[in-house]
Amino acid sequence: MPLLSIETNQSLHEALNKSEVLNSISKAVAELLSKPESYVMIKYNYNPSMLFAGTNAPLAYLEFKSLGLPEENTAQFSSALAEILEEELNIEAGRLYIEFSNPNRHMWGWNSGTF
Repeated sequence: MPLLSIETNQSLHEALNKSEVLNSISKAVAELLSKPESYVMIKYNYNPSMLFAGTNAPLAYLEFKSLGLPEENTAQFSSALAEILEEELNIEAGRLYIEFSNPNRHMWGWNSGTF
């Protein structure tokens, strides 16, 4: 149910081990939410045609969705995700936006049903 969607102009082709980077991000999301990693999905989209503040320096747009996402923790999540992206993709905290979402259970489908 947790989904972290990453759209960035940073290519994983430059990473030494692409799956290792995504695995690291997946584990971090599971820990942040105290949820089993077996439910975590990471979606990575490389988009070289992105600009932020008029420049194409490393940047990202994130969508962080989870059932029961505690709104009072979004600042903490923002800080943690920024740290992860700086460490894993070399994107500075001031070069990303994060959209948080807490969908209704009946609006999140899985395994031929909804939550």
